[in-house]
Amino acid sequence: MSLRLSTVILPYRRWHEGGRAAWTRAEQLGFHTAYTYDHLSWRTFRNGPWFGAVPTLTAAATVTDRLRLGTLVTSPNFRHPVTLAKELISLDDISGGRITLGIGAGGSGFDATALGQEPWTPRERADRFAEFVPLLDRLLSEGAVSYEGDFYAAHEARNIPGCVQRPRLPFAVAATGPRGMRLAARHGQAWVTTGDPKLYENGTPEQSLQAMRGQADRLADICAETGRDMSDLDRILLTGFTPERTGPLQSLDAFVDFAGRHAELGFTELVIHWPIPDSDFAADEKVFEQIAMEAPAQLR
Repeated sequence: MSLRLSTVILPYRRWHEGGRAAWTRAEQLGFHTAYTYDHLSWRTFRNGPWFGAVPTLTAAATVTDRLRLGTLVTSPNFRHPVTLAKELISLDDISGGRITLGIGAGGSGFDATALGQEPWTPRERADRFAEFVPLLDRLLSEGAVSYEGDFYAAHEARNIPGCVQRPRLPFAVAATGPRGMRLAARHGQAWVTTGDPKLYENGTPEQSLQAMRGQADRLADICAETGRDMSDLDRILLTGFTPERTGPLQSLDAFVDFAGRHAELGFTELVIHWPIPDSDFAADEKVFEQIAMEAPAQLR
């Protein structure tokens, strides 16, 4: 299988001041999928413009025809499975079945306290995620769902007519630990990683590759335990959080080398950030577009 190339477009620009143009250009450049972050605010962008993921993707769906669209990632930090499912089936309908839900357990950033709650511990985030994903799976696959859990409930929640994609839109589950990987194996159509965050500041590219090789090996073991065929599970790397940072976007050759080393680990999709000036994702737009147009052919 060839390595697919996708992008992630952060929702920081007004739709009529560059927001729309990025999504339509992503389709023109031939990206497989264009994702966006599903946060209420994020890191250094907290005090600047930041728009909602679902409305942004809805708008993007109306100005594109072929490009897949998705979140990378949605989390339980400020979402409830019942209301999220309703938004997702609507979005899948508007897009004509082009939506992928990237989903993760969430972190301790701004989203974790924006609704007035205390931030959850890592254990509680994992516990909630373990309940959130199966319930969301049911809500998107069944016409009516009732459920009573430790954290979430649904009472005759209806999602008729369901997703355009059957039996539901695909899940790309972000996970590095065993509990999350089991959710990916049981409910995911893809697994997502950003690498090992402990290596971001002081690690080496080789250490990063070794860490991701270990993650992939653990996932393979869990797939074997659960009876999941590992070859049926796409493996997605969200780039920009490994020791190379934006280095792979410095030139076409640098990116092809980076991509080739990660394809050898079994990754089927690489996601690169749309350039944002004066940020951690700053990059030359001409080089970025050259990578988008020419790299996929070299990675087949």
